[in-house]
Amino acid sequence: MEGSTLYVGNLTYSVTEEQIKELFSNYGEVKEVRIIERKGFGFVEMSSPEEAEKAKEELSGTVFEGRTLRIDEARPPRPKREFRRF
Repeated sequence: MEGSTLYVGNLTYSVTEEQIKELFSNYGEVKEVRIIERKGFGFVEMSSPEEAEKAKEELSGTVFEGRTLRIDEARPPRPKREFRRF
């Protein structure tokens, strides 16, 4: 794994950043958690790619708050498109 940020999908809408931080802290230092409200996914930044890989291997496919977690390495953000008006 190249990066240390993970995509975490299939979250319940009621999950908190603190709950996710607690879950991932079992696999290393959590630097940041960002949950996208009412979308069912978020991002977790670990302190190293090795810790991110360990968390991904251990948590992907596990059940958390009644949902099966989908975890993958986060992709870089896409550049924003310009909208032109004619």
